[in-house]
Amino acid sequence: MPRTVAVVGAGPAGLVAARELLRDDHAVAVFEKSGRVGGTWAYDPRADADPLGRDPGAPGAVHGSLYASLRTNLPREIMGFSGFPLEGRVFAGDPRTFPGHREMLAFLDTFAVDSGVAPHVRLGAEVLRVRRPLCRGQGEQWAVAWRGEDGEVTEEAFDAVVVCSGHCSVPLVLEIRGINKWQGKQMHSHNYRTPEPFQDQSVVVVGLGASGIDIASEISHVAKEVHIAARYSEDRLGKIELYHNAWMHGEIECIQDDGQVRFAEGSSVAADTILYCTGYRYHFPFLDLDGFTVDDNRVGPLYKHVFPPKYAPNLSFVGLPYKSIIFQSLELESKWVAALLSGRAALPSEEDMMADVQAEYQRMEDAGKPKRHTHTLWPRWVEYLNWLADQVGEPHVEPRRSEMYEKALRCVWSLDVGYRDRWEEENIDSGSPPWF
Repeated sequence: MPRTVAVVGAGPAGLVAARELLRDDHAVAVFEKSGRVGGTWAYDPRADADPLGRDPGAPGAVHGSLYASLRTNLPREIMGFSGFPLEGRVFAGDPRTFPGHREMLAFLDTFAVDSGVAPHVRLGAEVLRVRRPLCRGQGEQWAVAWRGEDGEVTEEAFDAVVVCSGHCSVPLVLEIRGINKWQGKQMHSHNYRTPEPFQDQSVVVVGLGASGIDIASEISHVAKEVHIAARYSEDRLGKIELYHNAWMHGEIECIQDDGQVRFAEGSSVAADTILYCTGYRYHFPFLDLDGFTVDDNRVGPLYKHVFPPKYAPNLSFVGLPYKSIIFQSLELESKWVAALLSGRAALPSEEDMMADVQAEYQRMEDAGKPKRHTHTLWPRWVEYLNWLADQVGEPHVEPRRSEMYEKALRCVWSLDVGYRDRWEEENIDSGSPPWF
């Protein structure tokens, strides 16, 4: 039986979720607060007035987190959707194996039109509140309040809500002991666009993820010195051979009384800027739900990262997990949501789903995995994607695709950002990434 479904967000997750729902003849409305589709792939040259981006609700707060030179860190062969590949096609004149953000945005624009989703997207429509079901039991509906470009607030009822609002716009900033002594500049990579502002500076880059490595490399061409502070760096402390003016350190231990940045291995530097490449916080200010929390970046409770047991299947999340072939993950989660809303698949009982969630939390605790990594799929990402595939009758991850993804991770860990242009070479990856 067709349902009315509100999809929050028109980035990659929202677009593919809407496609799958439309394929099952559901009545879909996609709410997008910006003026275009694309989500995180829509480049915005502006930055927040606060360089740390601590208040996402501030007037004029910027959603986008792309820097001008950003390219994908996965090859285009594993960045598309089924029936609509990125491989073998060019959408914005960028045929590179690792295309830039303009190519990705053009891909998503074309996907929205080709899939029939575009007419269902309401641009300039910001979701303000999603309230729990108006009544419990069969036929329950959700109240979705949203504000249009004219400022008028409307509340509509939907049978189901799929949250696809992304998780790369609200900065996560580390607490550093003694930061009150810091007289220099602090900023988060959310507000980084180009390297020129760091000309002749000494910069401490905090974090060793893909964006941290990209940005540190780019800044090194204009900065006086770049110092990378990161966990899991014990075996590579000191001068980074690939860069003429960059050094690897342990985590920041504190800001000393003299204002220098002190690292875990005991060294210290005088710096002009601390640039946090430390990721983002999950943020759902519009959700008004009992028993639902975001605790140390753990969104929950969620069954398999998608369904809150108390509200399943009529409330779901697509796109929370990371460290996997993300577009394939988005698509499989979307297919699962659509199948459940259409009655082609079934969930365990609420009690059994909660038991599964608690078992996963216990597994993490036993393994010493911090709560903030709840939605990090690596190294079990193939297991997760294959489980989703089984729920909807799709094939498992092809070995070629999993090998490509793992190779890309090793290339990122090598610190050699040139791997994107030497992808076909045999010996461009190095070591095993230990930080995931």
